[in-house]
Amino acid sequence: MSPLLEVRDVRMHFPVRTGLFFSPKKHVKSVDGVTLSVKPGETLGLVGESGCGKSTLGKVIAGLYRPTSGEIRLDDFPVSGLSNRQRLPFRRDIQMIFQDPSESLNQRLTVGQILEEPFAIHNIGERPERRRRARELLDRVGLPYSAMDRFPFEFSGGQRQRIGIARAIALKPRLIICDEPVSALDVSIQGQVLNLLLDLQKEMGLAYLFIAHDLSVVRHMSDRVAIMYLGKIVELGDADAVYRRPLHAYTRALISAIPSHTPGSKGNRIIIPGDLPSPIDPPPGCAFGHRNRSPRHHESVERPPVFREVEPERWILDCPCCRLRG
Repeated sequence: MSPLLEVRDVRMHFPVRTGLFFSPKKHVKSVDGVTLSVKPGETLGLVGESGCGKSTLGKVIAGLYRPTSGEIRLDDFPVSGLSNRQRLPFRRDIQMIFQDPSESLNQRLTVGQILEEPFAIHNIGERPERRRRARELLDRVGLPYSAMDRFPFEFSGGQRQRIGIARAIALKPRLIICDEPVSALDVSIQGQVLNLLLDLQKEMGLAYLFIAHDLSVVRHMSDRVAIMYLGKIVELGDADAVYRRPLHAYTRALISAIPSHTPGSKGNRIIIPGDLPSPIDPPPGCAFGHRNRSPRHHESVERPPVFREVEPERWILDCPCCRLRG
């Protein structure tokens, strides 16, 4: 099956202004050479520590940032180099659900106005038609019609996220970028929102790029999973295969932190030493091997790690520090 979305060696570097005249001297390498793809109807989970660049990557794909370099293709058509005007038709196909609905929803607009806005921007229907569609969206996400004339701040966090989901599906997109969609919600509500996303995926044939730091949630939602560390993908493959037999040391450490549901089980959690290195001045060679003080780190400096397929449909950032054997 041909991919719906292809991300090819994408970089997103933000200039840091320093010095007497505030001239840009260095760059924050939030995304540093990422390659991945998403197939129609599948969910690709994107996991990593806070600050690894996963949310920035999602915003680059959604067109909120223009990448420093690299290419993003939708149905094999390059979209990353388009202007905002040229990209407008493609925005129907790629939508985004944000982490905090209280910040992503305009508090000065009613829910009806928020849901009608996408149709107005794309010149779809007249006012009565837009209002009818907005009511249908509310019904689809499990909210009453009375919500139309109320404001977002009048709702609970879970209800606001349902409004955000309704807005995301309004234009019938093919890909939705879910940026930590349940991390700001109570645990009792998270399952309801995740089940809603799964139901909508079945009904509409949606593909998801599901960004999260909770590996148990990602495993529940994803067909494939990509592990991100300091702006790079270090492992990518079938979700069950990655969780069952990780091939990268960083993936193994993350998986070891998943709480066990077996009473009395202590598990074998791997403690990652130190902090995430600075994305402004990343260490040479393998960044995770440097953090772990691996005795083989010098080899990765001499031969920089390469992202390659080491098994069918299994990709890792291959280096002597972190590749696991067996």
